[in-house]
Amino acid sequence: MTTRPPDDDTSLYGRTSLLLGLLAATAAAFIGYVGVAFPLLFGSLALTSGTTGLIKRADRAQCTVGATAGGAAVLYIIFLLATFSG
Repeated sequence: MTTRPPDDDTSLYGRTSLLLGLLAATAAAFIGYVGVAFPLLFGSLALTSGTTGLIKRADRAQCTVGATAGGAAVLYIIFLLATFSG
């Protein structure tokens, strides 16, 4: 017997936040080529789906890694904008 809830859509939060978090971190590393919008979009979506997945208690490890990577990318962009904007 599994401990996972019967809903299949709750298990997508972990995979979605992990994928978006990794995309946000990668896009933040190549910010000179892709711009600011993609890391912010991917990072905020990773934070949202990771937090929702943690609230629904689905795939906690994947949700935590995705939310952390997305949050780090968003904070990196905000730090860059605050440092180098006039």
